[in-house]
Amino acid sequence: MNPLDYSGKTVLVTGGGRGIGRACAEAFAAAGATVAIAEVSEELRADFAAAYPDALALRCDVTKSADVAALAATLKERFGKLDVLVNNVGDFLHAKPFETMSDAEIDGIVEINFGQVMRVTRAMLPLLRAAAPGSSIVSVTSIEAFRGIPNCAVYGACKAAVTALSKCLALELAPDGIRINDIAPETTDTPQVALDYMIPPENRAHMDKWIPLGRFGKPEDIAGAALYLASPLASWVTGTTIHVDGGALAAAGWTRTPEGQWTVVPLVSGNGLRIPA
Repeated sequence: MNPLDYSGKTVLVTGGGRGIGRACAEAFAAAGATVAIAEVSEELRADFAAAYPDALALRCDVTKSADVAALAATLKERFGKLDVLVNNVGDFLHAKPFETMSDAEIDGIVEINFGQVMRVTRAMLPLLRAAAPGSSIVSVTSIEAFRGIPNCAVYGACKAAVTALSKCLALELAPDGIRINDIAPETTDTPQVALDYMIPPENRAHMDKWIPLGRFGKPEDIAGAALYLASPLASWVTGTTIHVDGGALAAAGWTRTPEGQWTVVPLVSGNGLRIPA
């Protein structure tokens, strides 16, 4: 048997209309799963539905309790169970110094990166339990959960909170045969965090030296990890995080010079993410 064959399995991907979410939805569909995406954008839902007519593209704002409840009810009526939940939605929203942030900005970041993960996960647990043992939750966090990040402090804190939630729920859900794990990507080239925005043109000459494996992430990198974590190959894996980061976290402050030599001395040729002074 192919452990990556998802025939007969139901998969929900939040924010599945583009970027990492779209790549995850496409990967599970290609593996034979019946896929549903929760997506707030009508345009992205229509695009996904056109490409995958056998899938479900459901309108859902995961920051709204009523929308999440309606999503769970629809999935229960349609499938009666859920084998895999991919919590993909997240956004740093505001890149600015912590002390300059308003309460509304902080609340927005907390909600989109942590509040909705709790809400969606809780709402889907009865459906995941109906598919157990063997059902799985995969939450997309960030490498920023494991290192400091200036001007995105609330975002980093929320991503760390997701990892803590997964560890706690791994214990609560283990007796039911439900596993929960995280994927922590380094910067991944998506419409939401486009490298063209993150890295100004004058700084791109030696990008291949910044990440040990020589490139930034692609959505498909994260999708591959999600397929593994939700599969029988990971049947004894729960409460942990896979760092899909090209070795960036292991490198810590190490990088390579333009000549290819390793160094921990900062090499600054210009500004990175442009934050107003």
